[in-house]
Amino acid sequence: MRQRYGRELSVAASIAFLCVVLAVLAPGYFSGENLADLFLANMPVLLIALGMNMVVLTGQIDISVGSMFAVCGIVAGVLAKAGWPVMMAGVGAVAAGAAMGAINGALVAYVRIPSIVVTLATMVALRDGLRWATQGAWVSDLPAGFQWLGLSQASYPLLIAGTAVVSVAGIGWVLRNLSAGRAVYATGSNPEAARLAGIDSNRVTFGAFAVTGALTGIAAVLNSVRFDQIPSNAGLGLEMKVIAAVVVGGTAITGGSGSTAGTVLGVILLGAIGPALTFLGVSAYWERALQGAIILAAVVVELIRERAEKRVAARA
Repeated sequence: MRQRYGRELSVAASIAFLCVVLAVLAPGYFSGENLADLFLANMPVLLIALGMNMVVLTGQIDISVGSMFAVCGIVAGVLAKAGWPVMMAGVGAVAAGAAMGAINGALVAYVRIPSIVVTLATMVALRDGLRWATQGAWVSDLPAGFQWLGLSQASYPLLIAGTAVVSVAGIGWVLRNLSAGRAVYATGSNPEAARLAGIDSNRVTFGAFAVTGALTGIAAVLNSVRFDQIPSNAGLGLEMKVIAAVVVGGTAITGGSGSTAGTVLGVILLGAIGPALTFLGVSAYWERALQGAIILAAVVVELIRERAEKRVAARA
């Protein structure tokens, strides 16, 4: 068990250690209000990370999710102001996210442009295009039923919790038990072997990007309804948090290895670190530097592990 779930166990141990430190030095961190704020603030990261995990499992990467997140939030607000029912406005935003993800996927899978190039280009294009379209203005004067999706502020977190549970359980089950999930792992492990086994690796890659776009749209809608205005600059740095959570959770950056549980633990660890720094009296500006260091450390550990496995296999 330790060998199979080693990375997940190490991340869980890190979370436990952080909790012990905070319990001793900053017990106020565990107040109900702070924990609720942490949960709501990190829900978008969790949803997008579930999609990003699939993209990375196929051996690709998507650094445009922050820009897509901003676009989807604005789309939801604009449609709601145009008179669309709140749920239909949300569906429109999710469709926009899926379409943007599908464009990325098509360029990567069928045009064969490296994913880092494609998503870097779309990240810049979407962000600058949105800035031009909105002139930096936020979407305000939203319909009364838009905030909290028409629910009370007290009941809305229950909807969010249900969405999180269903998303994690559903995607985890698909990756573990369905042929579509196994195809994702096979594509990332060895695309040529997957092709010879009858798997359409291009379609798998395309689907992973499209699903990530749709999850980004859902995350943007659930985040937007928490406020009475929707910023046009939302999602700045979001891609860093998402990718860090996936890599820290044990998904190999080269693809083919990783788990949904590890991604969830990665989101919890990284989501807890930023506020923990504040409670411990450390400048929050260190959060981004710490995220980068964690990504680098995780990649180095993964490379060391892979080389050790190759040496063992060579001796066998």
